Amino acid sequence: MGWSQNLFRVLWRALSKEVKEQVGTDRFGNKYYYIPEYKNWRGQTIREKRIVESANRREIDYKVGDIPTEWEAWIRKTRKTPPTMEETMKNEKYKEEIKMKTKDFYEKEKLLREERNKEHLAPPVQTQIKGHASAPYFGKEESSVAPTSTGKTFQPGSWMPQDGKSHNQ
Repeated sequence: MGWSQNLFRVLWRALSKEVKEQVGTDRFGNKYYYIPEYKNWRGQTIREKRIVESANRREIDYKVGDIPTEWEAWIRKTRKTPPTMEETMKNEKYKEEIKMKTKDFYEKEKLLREERNKEHLAPPVQTQIKGHASAPYFGKEESSVAPTSTGKTFQPGSWMPQDGKSHNQ
């Protein structure tokens, strides 16, 4: 921030009678402030405010989870008192325990599923398919690469169907 913005902010706080009281910090370095209800210089009542000054000054650096759940509840006014450091650490430890228990549970469940599948299913059958079912050599040995006819002996009209049947009837 520029020096002019800082100067304006200091003058505004002096005129508005805004008293900013730091109520705590978290393990990320974020600072939390409480501004009680007050009357400004025009006689208007300004409601209380709860503010966080992020350790990361740029909004682009902010990630979900940079503000602990307890502090976020306080900022959103769903809890009346700011959390203590002991409470925050206790909840962090509890979250880690839950993560470990969940990981162990899923690993055990995966092993049980694999064991059940081995017990109930027959082993897969190895099949070898050679060629297509419509091929003349399906299920037989591979056809030889050597041709069985040279094509030199073929005479057009030399083959006649047996029994004297014709397909043109």
